[in-house]
Amino acid sequence: MSDSEMFLQSLRNRIRAMNTIWERAISDMTLDQVNHHERDNVLPIAFSFTHFMRAQDQSISAPFLQEQPLWVTGGWAEKTGVTVDALGREETVEEMQAQRIGDLDAWVSYQSAVIARTDEVLETVTPEMLAQVIIPQLPPNMQNIFCGIVVGPGNPIRKLEVLECFVYQHGLRHMGEIEHGRALVGLGGMTS
Repeated sequence: MSDSEMFLQSLRNRIRAMNTIWERAISDMTLDQVNHHERDNVLPIAFSFTHFMRAQDQSISAPFLQEQPLWVTGGWAEKTGVTVDALGREETVEEMQAQRIGDLDAWVSYQSAVIARTDEVLETVTPEMLAQVIIPQLPPNMQNIFCGIVVGPGNPIRKLEVLECFVYQHGLRHMGEIEHGRALVGLGGMTS
Protein backbone atom coordinates (compact mmCIF):
# COMPACT_ATOMS: atom_id res chain seq x y z
CA MET A 1 0.00 0.00 0.00
CA SER A 2 1.41 3.41 -0.97
CA ASP A 3 1.77 6.20 1.56
CA SER A 4 -1.08 8.14 -0.07
CA GLU A 5 -3.38 5.10 0.05
CA MET A 6 -2.43 4.47 3.67
CA PHE A 7 -3.22 8.10 4.55
CA LEU A 8 -6.55 7.94 2.72
CA GLN A 9 -7.53 4.74 4.53
CA SER A 10 -6.58 6.34 7.84
CA LEU A 11 -8.72 9.39 7.03
CA ARG A 12 -11.68 7.16 6.11
CA ASN A 13 -11.25 5.18 9.34
CA ARG A 14 -11.02 8.33 11.47
CA ILE A 15 -14.15 9.88 9.97
CA ARG A 16 -16.09 6.62 10.32
CA ALA A 17 -14.96 6.20 13.94
CA MET A 18 -15.96 9.78 14.72
CA ASN A 19 -19.37 9.24 13.14
CA THR A 20 -19.81 6.05 15.17
CA ILE A 21 -19.32 8.15 18.29
CA TRP A 22 -21.95 10.64 17.04
CA GLU A 23 -24.38 7.74 16.57
CA ARG A 24 -23.65 6.43 20.06
CA ALA A 25 -24.03 9.90 21.54
CA ILE A 26 -27.62 10.30 20.36
CA SER A 27 -28.64 6.67 20.89
CA ASP A 28 -29.37 6.88 24.62
CA MET A 29 -30.47 10.50 24.91
CA THR A 30 -34.01 11.69 25.46
CA LEU A 31 -35.47 14.74 23.78
CA ASP A 32 -35.28 16.65 27.08
CA GLN A 33 -31.59 15.78 27.42
CA VAL A 34 -30.78 16.80 23.83
CA ASN A 35 -32.61 20.09 24.39
CA HIS A 36 -30.94 20.77 27.74
CA HIS A 37 -29.83 24.38 28.04
CA GLU A 38 -27.63 25.00 31.06
CA ARG A 39 -28.02 28.80 31.22
CA ASP A 40 -27.98 32.00 29.19
CA ASN A 41 -24.97 32.52 26.91
CA VAL A 42 -24.30 28.77 26.82
CA LEU A 43 -25.33 26.79 23.77
CA PRO A 44 -27.68 23.83 24.30
CA ILE A 45 -26.72 20.29 23.40
CA ALA A 46 -29.14 20.51 20.45
CA PHE A 47 -26.94 23.22 18.95
CA SER A 48 -23.90 20.93 18.79
CA PHE A 49 -25.91 18.20 17.08
CA THR A 50 -27.61 20.45 14.55
CA HIS A 51 -24.58 22.61 13.81
CA PHE A 52 -22.15 19.80 13.16
CA MET A 53 -24.40 17.38 11.29
CA ARG A 54 -25.60 20.15 9.01
CA ALA A 55 -21.97 21.21 8.45
CA GLN A 56 -21.01 17.63 7.59
CA ASP A 57 -24.01 17.41 5.26
CA GLN A 58 -22.91 20.59 3.45
CA SER A 59 -19.25 19.53 3.36
CA ILE A 60 -20.07 16.25 1.66
CA SER A 61 -22.97 17.33 -0.55
CA ALA A 62 -21.57 20.32 -2.42
CA PRO A 63 -17.83 19.63 -2.86
CA PHE A 64 -18.06 15.89 -3.45
CA LEU A 65 -21.48 15.39 -5.04
CA GLN A 66 -22.34 18.83 -6.45
CA GLU A 67 -25.74 18.45 -4.80
CA GLN A 68 -27.83 20.37 -2.32
CA PRO A 69 -27.51 19.19 1.29
CA LEU A 70 -29.90 16.50 2.48
CA TRP A 71 -31.18 19.09 4.99
CA VAL A 72 -32.60 21.11 2.10
CA THR A 73 -33.72 18.36 -0.27
CA GLY A 74 -35.34 16.30 2.47
CA GLY A 75 -37.16 19.15 4.20
CA TRP A 76 -35.47 18.21 7.47
CA ALA A 77 -36.01 21.56 9.20
CA GLU A 78 -39.73 20.89 9.23
CA LYS A 79 -39.40 17.16 9.94
CA THR A 80 -37.06 17.64 12.90
CA GLY A 81 -38.90 20.68 14.22
CA VAL A 82 -35.78 22.74 14.91
CA THR A 83 -36.52 26.09 16.50
CA VAL A 84 -33.68 27.84 14.65
CA ASP A 85 -33.16 26.85 11.02
CA ALA A 86 -29.63 28.19 10.76
CA LEU A 87 -26.19 26.58 10.73
CA GLY A 88 -24.95 28.77 13.55
CA ARG A 89 -21.72 30.01 12.04
CA GLU A 90 -22.89 33.54 11.33
CA GLU A 91 -25.47 33.73 14.12
CA THR A 92 -24.78 34.89 17.66
CA VAL A 93 -24.78 32.77 20.80
CA GLU A 94 -27.89 34.68 21.87
CA GLU A 95 -29.67 33.52 18.71
CA MET A 96 -28.41 29.94 18.75
CA GLN A 97 -29.02 29.31 22.44
CA ALA A 98 -32.69 29.03 21.44
CA GLN A 99 -31.95 25.96 19.29
CA ARG A 100 -34.11 22.98 20.16
CA ILE A 101 -35.07 19.82 18.29
CA GLY A 102 -38.79 19.01 18.20
CA ASP A 103 -38.74 15.41 16.95
CA LEU A 104 -35.85 13.25 18.13
CA ASP A 105 -36.72 10.27 15.92
CA ALA A 106 -36.70 12.52 12.86
CA TRP A 107 -33.37 13.97 13.99
CA VAL A 108 -31.85 10.48 14.31
CA SER A 109 -33.11 9.68 10.80
CA TYR A 110 -31.48 12.81 9.39
CA GLN A 111 -28.22 12.19 11.23
CA SER A 112 -28.17 8.59 9.98
CA ALA A 113 -28.74 9.75 6.40
CA VAL A 114 -25.85 12.24 6.63
CA ILE A 115 -23.52 9.59 8.01
CA ALA A 116 -24.58 7.08 5.34
CA ARG A 117 -23.97 9.65 2.59
CA THR A 118 -20.55 10.43 4.05
CA ASP A 119 -19.68 6.72 4.11
CA GLU A 120 -20.67 6.36 0.45
CA VAL A 121 -18.56 9.35 -0.57
CA LEU A 122 -15.55 8.14 1.43
CA GLU A 123 -15.51 4.98 -0.71
CA THR A 124 -15.18 7.06 -3.88
CA VAL A 125 -12.39 9.35 -2.68
CA THR A 126 -8.96 8.88 -4.25
CA PRO A 127 -5.62 10.45 -3.29
CA GLU A 128 -5.81 12.56 -6.47
CA MET A 129 -9.26 13.80 -5.53
CA LEU A 130 -7.98 15.03 -2.16
CA ALA A 131 -5.65 17.43 -3.96
CA GLN A 132 -8.47 19.13 -5.88
CA VAL A 133 -8.91 22.79 -4.92
CA ILE A 134 -12.42 23.75 -3.85
CA ILE A 135 -11.80 27.46 -3.31
CA PRO A 136 -8.61 29.50 -3.78
CA GLN A 137 -8.82 30.84 -0.23
CA LEU A 138 -11.27 31.23 2.61
CA PRO A 139 -13.25 34.47 2.66
CA PRO A 140 -12.15 37.10 5.21
CA ASN A 141 -14.94 36.18 7.67
CA MET A 142 -13.56 32.61 7.86
CA GLN A 143 -9.85 33.33 8.27
CA ASN A 144 -9.96 32.68 12.03
CA ILE A 145 -11.75 29.34 11.87
CA PHE A 146 -9.73 26.19 12.51
CA CYS A 147 -9.31 25.38 8.82
CA GLY A 148 -8.10 28.92 8.17
CA ILE A 149 -5.41 28.43 10.79
CA VAL A 150 -4.48 25.04 9.29
CA VAL A 151 -4.02 26.28 5.71
CA GLY A 152 -2.83 29.79 6.52
CA PRO A 153 -3.86 33.07 4.92
CA GLY A 154 -4.24 33.14 1.16
CA ASN A 155 -3.89 29.39 0.67
CA PRO A 156 -6.41 27.17 -1.12
CA ILE A 157 -8.92 24.81 0.46
CA ARG A 158 -8.69 21.37 -1.11
CA LYS A 159 -11.00 18.43 -0.72
CA LEU A 160 -8.47 17.16 1.80
CA GLU A 161 -9.15 20.13 4.08
CA VAL A 162 -12.88 19.69 3.61
CA LEU A 163 -12.64 16.16 5.02
CA GLU A 164 -9.88 16.78 7.53
CA CYS A 165 -11.02 20.16 8.91
CA PHE A 166 -14.72 20.64 8.18
CA VAL A 167 -15.72 17.04 8.84
CA TYR A 168 -13.21 15.19 11.03
CA GLN A 169 -11.65 17.80 13.28
CA HIS A 170 -14.82 19.88 13.42
CA GLY A 171 -16.76 16.79 14.45
CA LEU A 172 -14.33 15.95 17.22
CA ARG A 173 -14.47 19.48 18.58
CA HIS A 174 -18.25 19.46 18.82
CA MET A 175 -18.27 15.91 20.21
CA GLY A 176 -16.34 17.32 23.16
CA GLU A 177 -19.23 19.71 23.73
CA ILE A 178 -21.69 16.81 23.48
CA GLU A 179 -19.70 14.78 26.00
CA HIS A 180 -19.66 17.70 28.42
CA GLY A 181 -23.37 18.27 27.87
CA ARG A 182 -24.07 14.59 28.45
CA ALA A 183 -22.30 14.83 31.80
CA LEU A 184 -24.51 17.79 32.73
CA VAL A 185 -27.65 15.70 32.12
CA GLY A 186 -26.32 12.65 33.98
CA LEU A 187 -25.00 10.57 31.08
CA GLY A 188 -21.53 9.19 30.54
CA GLY A 189 -18.88 10.01 27.97
CA MET A 190 -18.54 8.33 24.61
CA THR A 191 -15.13 6.70 24.90
CA SER A 192 -12.99 5.41 27.73
